[in-house]
Amino acid sequence: MSYIQMLSPKKCFTEYPYAFLSKRVSCFISIDVYLEKEILLIPFHTNNQRDKTMTYTKRQYIPYAPTDESDIYPELDGAPLAETERHLRAIFRMLDMLETYFAEIDDVYVWSNMMMYYEKGNPRAYVKPDIFVSHGIGKHERRIYKVWEEGKPPDFIMEFASKSTYGNDLGGKKDLYATMGVTEYFLYDPYRTCLPTPLMGFRLVDGDYVEIPPLSDGRVTSETLNLEFVLQDDGIGVYIPMKQECLKTRAEKEAEARKKVEKELAELREKLKQFEEEPAKS
Repeated sequence: MSYIQMLSPKKCFTEYPYAFLSKRVSCFISIDVYLEKEILLIPFHTNNQRDKTMTYTKRQYIPYAPTDESDIYPELDGAPLAETERHLRAIFRMLDMLETYFAEIDDVYVWSNMMMYYEKGNPRAYVKPDIFVSHGIGKHERRIYKVWEEGKPPDFIMEFASKSTYGNDLGGKKDLYATMGVTEYFLYDPYRTCLPTPLMGFRLVDGDYVEIPPLSDGRVTSETLNLEFVLQDDGIGVYIPMKQECLKTRAEKEAEARKKVEKELAELREKLKQFEEEPAKS
């Protein structure tokens, strides 16, 4: 154990909602998510029990800083980031493309798998969107997303469906995002085996999601992002209608810029070579 705290049984649950009773040692055990350490919470009822507890804590007690209200909202829930390698790679690529695209816009925040709390005072009321985009909240670093503090839910959420999640993605989670007021909700199935179609988009209309009909070429338009999502042979792509080009990751853009510079340098070297050879010929 990392440290021990002596509390009444009532406070064990009010101050540590994730505590559970250990019959073997007659105490409550909780997890301090921020310190990633276990806490031993020792309740007392009688003077005898209190004496025994104090004797034990004299030997084992380690001082700790009191927590404030914000500490009841953990940054992690212990769940894996993704179900498979393919899911994880697809999520990271999408995050990279959207972050790179919106890098120059100060008030657009793009992130992935962040604990998002939508009910103040209830640490169990959270979701972890695979990808989300929120306009107008700034790019400053966040540890968690509290809807009531940000002043709004995300404008766009994308979930990467799997065999174990697609039912909830199309059911309970979809209803929750609609209730939260998320303007657009997209779904993508990397294995293309679970959803009715591998790529689906929904837009909030009068409090309910209405499926976005795909364009003739299969692209699904996101009005909140001014982008179009499209299935590709090796995954999913994002298209910029105004520029007639696809989004690229940061590494792809840097490689493209290097090739452009190398091409220009090669052309300059060729011109310089021709210029130097002309006097010799004359």
